Amino acid sequence: MGDFNHPDICWESNTAVHRQSRKFLESVGDNFLVQVLEEPTRGKALLDLLLTNREEIVEEAIVDGNLGGSDHEMVEFRILTQGRKESSRIQSLDFRKADFDSLRELMGKVPRENNMRGKGVEESWLYFKETLLRLQEQTIPMCRKKSKYGRRPAWLNSEILAHLKHKKAAYKKWKIGQMTREEYKNIVQACRSEIRKAKSHLELQLAGDVRSNKKGFFRYVSNKKKVKESVGPLLNEGGNLV
Repeated sequence: MGDFNHPDICWESNTAVHRQSRKFLESVGDNFLVQVLEEPTRGKALLDLLLTNREEIVEEAIVDGNLGGSDHEMVEFRILTQGRKESSRIQSLDFRKADFDSLRELMGKVPRENNMRGKGVEESWLYFKETLLRLQEQTIPMCRKKSKYGRRPAWLNSEILAHLKHKKAAYKKWKIGQMTREEYKNIVQACRSEIRKAKSHLELQLAGDVRSNKKGFFRYVSNKKKVKESVGPLLNEGGNLV
């Protein structure tokens, strides 16, 4: 967010008159940024820009009034964010690393008939349950539930990964002079186009399957609109936690 002073840029068509403004547009495109504001912020010119790489988290961007003696309009907008979550402390059985052969062997050595003789159904069940849980601790390790963070988004398939790797390799070639800027720009635009197509395809698929896959649809929607629920740790002037 800021006054970039490029009044000759047309954000609807992504075109500009001056060379410096065209270079600015290229930089915006190369970094996968989107300009959100549509109304002029000073006279009839749109000078103050609101750039984001995630358009879905910026809402209610309005241009209205000014502050003090400034000749620039005041910009108000809302950012949908979420508080930092603590790492999960919930543990579950890691069956992928379980030693079921040892578990069966240990269970086979338990003298169940002798130990359960003369006991009722409830007592026999409790004995069996306690024995199984005790041996389970010896043969099946525990693991913490994984966080949602770090998972690949649903639209990031193998084709998109290939495009991203190609773009990264093209950037390295461009920096050392093995590729022209125009060639690199075309690769970046192609990569951005494929990402948008993949996202659109995923959204159309989720919308079409909403009756049979409601969980997938609402999970995608909830991930798009996260509301901040908590405030992270705060530091005072001395750098200590408040």
